Amino acid sequence: MIECRSSSSSLLLTTPTKSPPKFQSSIINSTYNLKTPLTQIPKTHKRKSKPPILPLKKTEQKNKNIKKSYIHTTKTHKPSNPDSLPLHNKNPSSIYEDIQNLARNNKIKEALTVLDYCDKKGIPVNTTTFSSLIEACIRLKSLRHGRQIHTLMNINGFEDNEFLCTKLVYMYTSCGAIEDAERILSNIPSQSNNVYPWNALLRGNVVYGGKQYRNVLHTFGQMRELGIELNVYTFSCLIKSFAGSSALTQGMKCHALMIKNGFVSGSVLLQSSLIDMYFKCGKIKLARQVFEEIPKQDVDDVVWGTMIAGFSHNRMKREAVEYLRWMIREGVLPNSIILTTILPVLGELGALKLGKEMHGYVIKTESYSKQIFIQSGLIDMYCKCRDMGYGRKVFYGSVERNVVSWTALMSGYVSNGRLDQALRSITWMQQEGVKPDVVTIATVLPVCAELKALKQGKEIHGYAVKNNFVPNVSIVTSLMVMYSRCGHIEYSCRLFDGMERKNVISWTAMIDSYLKNRCLDEAIAVFRAMQLSKHRPDPIAVSRILSVCGELGVTKLGREIHGHVLRKEFESNPFVSTDIVKMYGKCGDIEKAKRVFDMNPYKGPMTWTALLEAYGDNGMYQEALDTYDNNVGSCGFIPNHFTLTVLLSICNRAGFADEAKYLFNSMTRRYKIEASEEHYSTLAGILNRLGHSEDAERFAHLSSLSASR
Repeated sequence: MIECRSSSSSLLLTTPTKSPPKFQSSIINSTYNLKTPLTQIPKTHKRKSKPPILPLKKTEQKNKNIKKSYIHTTKTHKPSNPDSLPLHNKNPSSIYEDIQNLARNNKIKEALTVLDYCDKKGIPVNTTTFSSLIEACIRLKSLRHGRQIHTLMNINGFEDNEFLCTKLVYMYTSCGAIEDAERILSNIPSQSNNVYPWNALLRGNVVYGGKQYRNVLHTFGQMRELGIELNVYTFSCLIKSFAGSSALTQGMKCHALMIKNGFVSGSVLLQSSLIDMYFKCGKIKLARQVFEEIPKQDVDDVVWGTMIAGFSHNRMKREAVEYLRWMIREGVLPNSIILTTILPVLGELGALKLGKEMHGYVIKTESYSKQIFIQSGLIDMYCKCRDMGYGRKVFYGSVERNVVSWTALMSGYVSNGRLDQALRSITWMQQEGVKPDVVTIATVLPVCAELKALKQGKEIHGYAVKNNFVPNVSIVTSLMVMYSRCGHIEYSCRLFDGMERKNVISWTAMIDSYLKNRCLDEAIAVFRAMQLSKHRPDPIAVSRILSVCGELGVTKLGREIHGHVLRKEFESNPFVSTDIVKMYGKCGDIEKAKRVFDMNPYKGPMTWTALLEAYGDNGMYQEALDTYDNNVGSCGFIPNHFTLTVLLSICNRAGFADEAKYLFNSMTRRYKIEASEEHYSTLAGILNRLGHSEDAERFAHLSSLSASR
């Protein structure tokens, strides 16, 4: 078993077994584990002291006791005993209020417990209460609970209530039960001339997600055949469906129909929906055109937010910031949605100054400073801007911290190279009573792989199995990579073979796992199996298998993969074009490598470095140095640390001591490349071997200084 280089204490206590699916997990430091109630786990974060409890009036005391009984009943998740509950039948309105509060907090099981009590006691339930329960089912996409509520509605005589039936249509469609939704719609007496149930059917398809626009089009066609009067919300649902499916042609037809019927002008909702659809279909000019057609006085924060989100979606970060500044100049202040959209953009741009301005605005707007998602966005922004100090300050200054904020901090530690702290954070968050979710596990598993932390990786694997995260393809793929990096390729194979739904990423991860463990023949076998499956290799998979072909010197398979690249038009991908040049170089076909290089219109530092490496692999050391000298600084060739590594390796094999010193000094001084410990030690080895002992000692000293930083 590989020893972990991080903390010696375990992340999730209990010693893991040998077979990954049976790994048990527990929290660090002692007897507290994941089964321990959160109230028994010591809190390390100091909370604000609670205000003094004032004496309650008799009626307030009675209501307090009622709520306590609900909590006691729902904690056990057992059927409630009606006789054990207080006399609810004397105050039905308070029961309705409690059920609605539970529904608003998505505590659907607890709400149904109280509803079941009402049914047994013969207490009628009103329309508003059932509406709240159905909305909770829509948010949770809980079809099972929705059916239970539907049954209780019928028992209470609401089967013909048009308002609730419309809600049910929406609920069933959003949960994917289209047939149930259509059956309810057909039973609504006024469905032939009432647009609202039909809109609910359209909206449900949008909420359900996936490429459901054909279902939406079918419903829309039925509405037009029945002569139902369409409204703004009908077209809004239609456009949102096309946006989610990137169905540009249908979206443009819908836009034309809206113009023909006079719906576009004056409707900010439809104009925002059109902007969103065009952005999601990649038509930036059309989105801008719709924006410019909106009268200046009608452009509100929703429209601005749609534009900023659209630019962010298309990775046009500078344009997103430009529109943010324009919006503020127009006197429109960012809302919470715009803040959560722009903060990641500022982080990726490294715009720390503007990020701090946004932070100041959040602090001034008290309601925003208390929203956890905005706090998490600030943490993420500061961490991406390499300012961990401010990121930690925001995190520890938050009144409330949840799994999102913890994961943002953990991701910040990873992006700033503080892997040990990222690994320990999964323990700290559990000690504070926060349970890691799928995103947290997906964030920390690559850390275990990088640190070769096999013990902690097994514990996290056990936790993932225990919490039913393992069917998630992303988690299984991360586990495969982690085990392969720790030298346990057999565990990666077992996980891969046990996957019910493989995708391109999991196939590529298995190829990469074999490649990292020098099992090259097995990597080729997996690639062949992938070709026979329904999944076709993407540029990353092709890049990996080209590396295998180069290592094995399998020119025939390499040419086959090259043909696949040309058919799929992957040659514009810099990773693929680079690996093709490398592959031919390693297979000894330098002329073919040079020809592929010359035909590539997108030559960057990676492609130039690949050509230098190909020359080096074929003993053409002087040609490699001449190519570097004649082209560096032009033709898009700006050297990086990979270029320095390749050239030092060439000098080492060729015995070029003076050239090695010149190249090292040129790259570190002129091109500001930060030399690593490996670079220093390689150069010192070249100089020492060729009799330049004084220079070798100097660079060896610099190597030790580099290692200590």
